[in-house]
Amino acid sequence: MNRVTNNDADKNARHAERMARKKAVIDERIAKADRDKGVVLVNTGNAKGKSSAGFGVVARALGHDMRVAVVQFVKGAFSTGEMKFFQRFPEIEFCVMGEGFTWETQDRERDVAAAQKAWQRAKEFLRNPDIDLVLLDELNIVLKHGYLDVNEVVDTLKHKPEMQHVVITGRAAKQEIIDVADTVTEMREVKHAFKSGIRAQKGMEL
Repeated sequence: MNRVTNNDADKNARHAERMARKKAVIDERIAKADRDKGVVLVNTGNAKGKSSAGFGVVARALGHDMRVAVVQFVKGAFSTGEMKFFQRFPEIEFCVMGEGFTWETQDRERDVAAAQKAWQRAKEFLRNPDIDLVLLDELNIVLKHGYLDVNEVVDTLKHKPEMQHVVITGRAAKQEIIDVADTVTEMREVKHAFKSGIRAQKGMEL
């Protein structure tokens, strides 16, 4: 039989007080957040998980019967689990437009051409109010390398449909992209299996 000591009762009382204060603060913040708008979310940083988090948002949107478009700017030289999975859904347009990582292609002109082609497709989605969510996977990478004009990208984001959500992934997000975003998450690496000699695994990286 569990006995509640005076010490336990004090801890429980203090916990209840802290949670009551926290709830009051959170409730006040929720009350002040009274606007609806399409959100621009940026996942950046050197750690793993930026695209994975983006595809988590895609899954959430599909759960709400939203129409989704995905443009992958770098990936494309190999098949990924997310592509195989999400292409099953009629509510999603999945465009794999890249030709692989830049250190693999070693051809700047080809990389620029692929990025420009992907951006033209992305702009079609970013002008379409029937698309609820657009995922621009690894857009930050092509902007980092100067394959696209960041000012054009920012201008397009500023003039997207009001209620359309956009997720942008990739390390080294430019300041202009951070400035136009509503939410920015930077992922920091603590430890990575690859550095201990473990190759990319299906279901984890592929």
